[in-house]
Amino acid sequence: MPREAASDERFRAVVERLRMPGMGTEVVAPLLASLIHLVRPRRVLEIGMGHTTPYLARALAEVEELVAAETEGLARKTLPYLADGRELDEEWVEAEPALLTPSEYLEPFRPRLVAIDDFSDSGSSAPQVTRALDELGLADRVTVVNADLRNAVERLPEEWRPIDFAWVDAWDCLYFFENCWELIDPDGGIVVMHYLMTYPEGEAILRYIAESQRLRPGEFEVLSLLESHKLRQNSMTVLRRTSGATPREYSDTGQRPRLGGRVRADALTLARSLAAPGGPGGPSEDLRKARDVSRAAAVRTSAASDTGRREQA
Repeated sequence: MPREAASDERFRAVVERLRMPGMGTEVVAPLLASLIHLVRPRRVLEIGMGHTTPYLARALAEVEELVAAETEGLARKTLPYLADGRELDEEWVEAEPALLTPSEYLEPFRPRLVAIDDFSDSGSSAPQVTRALDELGLADRVTVVNADLRNAVERLPEEWRPIDFAWVDAWDCLYFFENCWELIDPDGGIVVMHYLMTYPEGEAILRYIAESQRLRPGEFEVLSLLESHKLRQNSMTVLRRTSGATPREYSDTGQRPRLGGRVRADALTLARSLAAPGGPGGPSEDLRKARDVSRAAAVRTSAASDTGRREQA
């Protein structure tokens, strides 16, 4: 979804109708959207629809658009290296789109959001969310499951495992932790829980989570953030599952990127696949031009090599 000022203004107008002052999500909602941009999850689960739902859906749409542009940009800047057999270098790293890891772009990025709500909370804006998503052109990005959490897990789509990012904005935080934790990706999957601080029942859940972390070392990380200026609905607790974390050592000492081996192979694979006439979606005009320039450079290099060999003969 384009981010022109007009569309941003329209988005704010629509989502403002969903904001319930007593729900305390005016800061949380955009923060969740920023987390989506940061970690780029493919499978997102929301427990408790409302003001946050359009923020999650729009963030996923924005990231999908961004990933598509970055994928093509990676291919475009790699093609000259492919054409003349050069090794990737620091100039390649810092050229736009800068600092990207090619392996993250080999598979199409098609994120989806599953939102669970039984629409029983009279103080929630959940019943108005579907209409808001329609108005914003985001309805096709969200699968709504009309059920409470205890009856919804079995209704999740088959391909909805593992979950990369879950937002739990309901009284079911403890149930989710005890019964749905195994659905979370062990390689860094994230669960964000709302409002567990500053009241006895929530603090008890936090103590239980802390004791579970002590008894299961290496299983997950925990961070709670407090909006201390609020009486309630004033925190978010982030759990990051780490039991199956994949080591990602991209650089040597001094942040010198390791540009050979897999990084180079993945970059060249990406460039070949997207520049090919039958590549995913076909190459754009800019990418076709880059491909043609690279092919011409390769022909010139080959011709120069042939001339050199003939002269030596």
